[in-house]
Amino acid sequence: MCGIVGYVGHRQAQDVIMDGLKRLEYRGYDSAGIVVTGDPELDVVKRAGKLSVLSDVLKTTPLKGNLGLGHTRWATHGKPNDVNAHPHLSEDSKLAVIHNGIIENYLPLKERLVEAGHVFLSETDTEVLVHLIEENYEGDLYAAVQKSLSEVTGAYALVVSHADHDLIVAARNTSPMVLGIGDGENFVASDVPALLPYTKEVIFLHDGDLVLITNDGVTISDFAGNVIDREVSTVEWDAEAAEKGGFEHYMLKEMYEQPAVIQQTLGGRLAGNGMDVQLDIGLDPNSIDRVIIAAAGTASYAGMVGEYLIEKLARLPVEVEVASEFRYRDPVVDERTLCIVVSQSGETIDTLEALREAKRGGAKTLGIINSKGSTITREVDDTIYIHAGPEIGVASTKAYMTMLAAFELLGIWLGRARGTLADADAKELIAALRQTPKLIEEALKNRDEVAKIAEQFKNYKDYLFLGRGINFPSALEGALKLKEISYIHAEAYATGEMKHGPIALIDDQMPVVAIATASPLYEKTVSNIQEVKARDGIVIAIANDGDTEIEKHADYVLRVPETHELISPLVNVIPLQMLAYETANRLELDVDQPRNLAKSVTVE
Repeated sequence: MCGIVGYVGHRQAQDVIMDGLKRLEYRGYDSAGIVVTGDPELDVVKRAGKLSVLSDVLKTTPLKGNLGLGHTRWATHGKPNDVNAHPHLSEDSKLAVIHNGIIENYLPLKERLVEAGHVFLSETDTEVLVHLIEENYEGDLYAAVQKSLSEVTGAYALVVSHADHDLIVAARNTSPMVLGIGDGENFVASDVPALLPYTKEVIFLHDGDLVLITNDGVTISDFAGNVIDREVSTVEWDAEAAEKGGFEHYMLKEMYEQPAVIQQTLGGRLAGNGMDVQLDIGLDPNSIDRVIIAAAGTASYAGMVGEYLIEKLARLPVEVEVASEFRYRDPVVDERTLCIVVSQSGETIDTLEALREAKRGGAKTLGIINSKGSTITREVDDTIYIHAGPEIGVASTKAYMTMLAAFELLGIWLGRARGTLADADAKELIAALRQTPKLIEEALKNRDEVAKIAEQFKNYKDYLFLGRGINFPSALEGALKLKEISYIHAEAYATGEMKHGPIALIDDQMPVVAIATASPLYEKTVSNIQEVKARDGIVIAIANDGDTEIEKHADYVLRVPETHELISPLVNVIPLQMLAYETANRLELDVDQPRNLAKSVTVE
């Protein structure tokens, strides 16, 4: 969850680390800290609050040195304050530890260390690691970390430095970490964007990797000390791709990138015959009898769209599971089950553990993932990369869009392979998919109309979102986006369920956003809208261009281009994303870093 940056080389470490942390601040922003190797002790500054607070301090008292570590925190153990901020230091101020994750057995370790005379200053589980490594240190930092980790249970990305050594020791168990390989300098970080201004050559660490990092090179071993050869990968993103590009917020920039990233997802995967999809996966579609989709948050709503698509096109039964529940439910899976896990980061801990649970039951596994080299991509049988590029805004937009596109491709591929999708139907779908980037561009042009509605209703406290069929998940995603960044209470229901309870809430203080685009259920949706209006409800309809009927029933209409119903979630989500963004922006909230949320949830 947290952001980690480590550097050793010829530059001033503070500059590299602060630059990297700024690029990783989406991973956590409760507090921040930095340590630079000085003489004879380590120089440390850490502050509660966002990274800017730390940055202001360093402007007046900069830290000098060519080796250092930095951290932005998303609190798990202990309140976000100066004391609990990372890095944590040993009692002699020579040893520093930064940690992302949770040490599950920290309490018994702490009790033992306190009995041995160690004095703890913070409320964090991380400080246990400092005292444990300090106790095991006998002049060899690598050996001390190695010995200490043999006593530790939990999930962690760990970086350690010592005033007496020109090196960094890093370790990974579950929480993500990547090395950056330079010329006379080397880097370590919890995510790739921190490295991009300095190198595109990276090594993605695996669970159980222990690394010795110097300015001359890196040595990777397992926790037993056996040296491992890990592949060096070249990152295709550039540093500019992770910047705002002139937009006010990352989220806004990423919304406007959606036509381009859809092209990247579809690119090379639509066959020249206009009715087939080419996916580089080894799955035999006829070897499965059912599909389970496991995901969390926005990714789970993409999975719900996938459920409609796979059932409709491939005639396979599909269940969408909340990943955090699936792993604890003793689920029924076997070798004829396909488990699809969906994650932008490929590191979402609940989704990762759901995958592992499915594998224990013998299921075949497939990942729909953005981040190459991530843990999930290494553990699944096959991966469909969504090619969204770096997504910095905490509230997902373009990653969600490309997840939808990946499910469209998968649904068609399965349907064709299983003989359940006719040539004519496949051609119609693929033709609509090819038009989708242009339709998204058209939908984005209606920002001004969305902004007017956002201004009018920005101070309302409750929203209701309604959608039917394949656009019920769109309603769920619209409500989630509004909650995430504007902090307005919002609920979503299948439109037909409104009269089974939610209708009791409707009055002139609750705007109702109803997705009413073309579908066989359009007339029923209009009937439900009329029920809202009969109770003095305010209706904001998402409707197709040219639909004049809807204007008779809705107070406000946000227009989107018409497309094939099975493709429509990719277009219909645009005004929902914009409504959330424009509302939060008018409330002067932090759109990119909403309170209490972090981009990649790598702890339970």
